[in-house]
Formats: sequence, structure tokens, C-alpha cells
Amino acid sequence: MLKPALLAAALALGIAAPAAAHHSTAMFDTETVVTHTGVVVDWIFTNPHAWLIIDVTNEDGSVTRWGFEGEGPGLLSLSGIFQDTVAVGETVTVSGNPMRDGRPAAVWTKLVKEDGSEFYPRGRDPLDARVE
Repeated sequence: MLKPALLAAALALGIAAPAAAHHSTAMFDTETVVTHTGVVVDWIFTNPHAWLIIDVTNEDGSVTRWGFEGEGPGLLSLSGIFQDTVAVGETVTVSGNPMRDGRPAAVWTKLVKEDGSEFYPRGRDPLDARVE
């Protein structure tokens, strides 16, 4: 009877390890924040993670496409961020923790729309350390 229990435990651990790895933030430099203003080219409001894709015009006139990874729709909705919060074609300013390897992507921490409205995918400004 011990063998089935060991097999079940081994399977559970084998499944849990990839799931935990999926939620790792090791690929992002959490000590650095980048901020870019650009035009929304796609807003992928889906599980497991939403993506805000913007085209950023560089000083030399070239364009870099940046991807900002957010939480899933359920958590974003709790923060007041919905499918219609941003639209393709609008200009936004997005801040986030960039990829460590230099690729133009980051985990999203703040969005500011042209009208000045601010959105935080985790519910508040990460720089606001006040205890509520």
C-alpha cells in the first residue's frame, strides 16, 4: 500500500513544481522601473495573464514594440481595470519592471491614460508604502 501513496506524492510534486515556476518573477528586474509612452496596438485581456502591447517611438524615430504583462482579468477587475479600460490606438504611459535579458517587455506596475487617470494592476501605487 505504501507504493501507491509514494507514487501519488511524487506525481503531486511533479505537477506542483511547474505550476510554481510559472508564477516566478525571476525574469524581471524588480529593482528597476522603466516608463514608456506609446500607442496601444493590442490589449489582450485574458487568462492567465493580460498583455498590454504598445509601440514606443524612440528619440531616433524608430519604433520599439513593448509588451507589458499584467495579472489575469479577475485580479485586474478587482483593481478597476477592464476590457474597455484601454483601446487600440490610444496613447498611454506604462511603467513596469523590465526583463532582465533586455528584451522590450516588463511586468506592468502602473498605467496612466492621456486624461490623467491612473491604474495599478495590483490595486495601488507600488511606491505607496503606507499601511491602510
